[in-house]
Amino acid sequence: MINRHPFHSICPYFAMFPEQFVRHQLLSFSTPGDLVFDPFCGRGTTVFESLLRERAAAGSDINPVAVCIASAKAMAPSLNAVLNRINMLQELYGPVRDIDVPPSPFFEHCYEPRTLAEIMFLREQLRWSETAEDCFIAAMMLGILHGESHRSRYCLSNRMPRTISTKPGYSVRWWNERGLRPPRREVFEILRNVALFRYRLPPAKRHGIVRHSDARMVGETFPELRGRVNLVVTSPPYFDTTDYAEDQWLRLWFLGGASKPEFRKNRDDRHTQVEEYWAFLDAAWKGLASLMNDRATIVIRIGGTKFTKEQLYEKLRSGLEKNLAGFTVKPLHDGITTSIRPREISAFRPTPKRKNVEHDFVYTLHRHVQQIAKKTKPKDAIIER
Repeated sequence: MINRHPFHSICPYFAMFPEQFVRHQLLSFSTPGDLVFDPFCGRGTTVFESLLRERAAAGSDINPVAVCIASAKAMAPSLNAVLNRINMLQELYGPVRDIDVPPSPFFEHCYEPRTLAEIMFLREQLRWSETAEDCFIAAMMLGILHGESHRSRYCLSNRMPRTISTKPGYSVRWWNERGLRPPRREVFEILRNVALFRYRLPPAKRHGIVRHSDARMVGETFPELRGRVNLVVTSPPYFDTTDYAEDQWLRLWFLGGASKPEFRKNRDDRHTQVEEYWAFLDAAWKGLASLMNDRATIVIRIGGTKFTKEQLYEKLRSGLEKNLAGFTVKPLHDGITTSIRPREISAFRPTPKRKNVEHDFVYTLHRHVQQIAKKTKPKDAIIER
């Protein structure tokens, strides 16, 4: 029996929360048919798990990698459609042709030449933001683009972490010091095998909505959802923790981006100033306000080594109260704390000695109802002249 849907692991994404966490929130604070939303949807765990549990679901993210992965799960085509598209692309590819390799020693060290030719062909051909089939194939490519190739024949690169893309200079030095060379991988055949593996269980019966958007603008991005969201389950960027565009630079390249890391591409991926960080989150909650139902719940998983649990609780509470105009905000508890497991990247970088934790906070919303008192004269209030 398969307990975990194979779509969940289509592409590991740093700072993601497990589907069990989302499932618990869905069962606690929603019923089938409710609308669930995530303004920082990442790889789409909230959206996809909600669809599997017969909820309506939508989400947004500012990073194209996240949008591609989450969209692939939320709008998954049939297996036959995916396989037919892979076969069509392979026929179109034909014999190996000359390619313009990006002017960087990274790519010649990262990929075997024939493998790189196939990757670059797919990079040029896939219209991932336009069709469900291409989106799903692109999401599979993001999941196999780099990883522990000495452990899995499905990883296309020289040895790398699977969750993030290490920097070009660092990667080349690391490979050269260990005498590592990239393996030959048959990309089209691997894609067919990965598709068969992912579709061991059928996609969700419902389709969701995922859009490329700044969390602060979701009210404008999702006008059709105004007043309809029953539950938000989300995890905003942690303070001074990671820059998603920098950590996902190779996947961004595959989706059409630059052939090297772009530092601070999305300024709000990583805040290092406390006041700016809380101002950003305040603006995100304000953006949510128009989407929320009269009675709704917001679940927030958040961390950061610079804040205590008490500080996070108070800043979130005050931020929600200030920016969700027209709502009474009530915390259900003072937060639940869990430890963050060691990351895969620790094989390539030293793991911090301090213990990292994250906290879950739950807030219920009730829209204010203004009572308009009727102005009537008492029966005995008769003015005699």
